[in-house]
Amino acid sequence: MNSTREVTHAQLDEAISRLRLGITASDLHGSLTGYLCAGTQATAQDWLAALQLETDASGRANTTLQQLRQECAAWLDDPELRFEPLLPVADVALPVRAEALVEWCRGFLGGLGLAGILPRDEISEDAREILKDFASIASSRLEYAETEEDEKALAEVIEFIRVGVMLLHAELSTTGDAKRTLH
Repeated sequence: MNSTREVTHAQLDEAISRLRLGITASDLHGSLTGYLCAGTQATAQDWLAALQLETDASGRANTTLQQLRQECAAWLDDPELRFEPLLPVADVALPVRAEALVEWCRGFLGGLGLAGILPRDEISEDAREILKDFASIASSRLEYAETEEDEKALAEVIEFIRVGVMLLHAELSTTGDAKRTLH
């Protein structure tokens, strides 16, 4: 990306703590990604309001969340397909990163639901399969022994998620408005 600074997982975690949002950084980024993936054009405030999360008036944490929304939208629209789920850095313990990925998937599915994309909507069989796999990951408790094999396995799951998000975004963002329902 060509932005001057990208929001890191640690920065997002700090902003969430400061705002006392009661959600993890991975869950929040997953939710935002799902929400945007569905084709919504909401601002950061709209998205947080949809999540029923209130931010403070200080502006500092709000700026982080606004920047996150802009960056996530840019990553999803990146023609080079460089989108990545926002997760803890590689030097964080493997089990913590694995749990963050599970949280990210939960958030992603929640974000799609928040945007009004229902699982039974007329989406392709591939999209249904991806969503089914994301739901399986979201309901899992991944356990790792911090071996090289486990590092590779986690990297493969992250790559699956990354590609799945890009495929879902390509399908849902062009048809999301037609599929959205009122709640």
